[in-house]
Amino acid sequence: MSAGLPSRRQRRRLALVGVPGAVARGRDFTRRALRDWGWDKTETSEDTLLVVSELLTNASLHANGCHELVLIAEETALHIEVHDGTTIPPVRRPVPQRGIPGGRGLYIVERLSDRWGTHTYETGKAVWAEIEASRLEHGINA
Repeated sequence: MSAGLPSRRQRRRLALVGVPGAVARGRDFTRRALRDWGWDKTETSEDTLLVVSELLTNASLHANGCHELVLIAEETALHIEVHDGTTIPPVRRPVPQRGIPGGRGLYIVERLSDRWGTHTYETGKAVWAEIEASRLEHGINA
């Protein structure tokens, strides 16, 4: 376990409803959390920022906006959740198409995270991704 991460679960939340520049704010929020937890000096920490950016961008463009970013740090993994305003699940295209813009966000999330998925609730959903703590501590890439 890294020196900055407590042995118990830590949760950080960032409200994003109506916040201009939600993607940049979410990325900065995540960067600070990774630094506080000692997970900011690896290639995987940069991948984590890209995952957060993609999840926030997808919520902004396709799901009635970002409502909240939640980061949960545990001994075994970092869990990232982006809550939005629609119950419609995201659809990942099988393979990004050359020369056609868009359609790469979930592909990137899938490639850079260890797991990802969705959780629907009454008024929206959370799209989540997990990154193994060992990758953030030691820089091991998937």
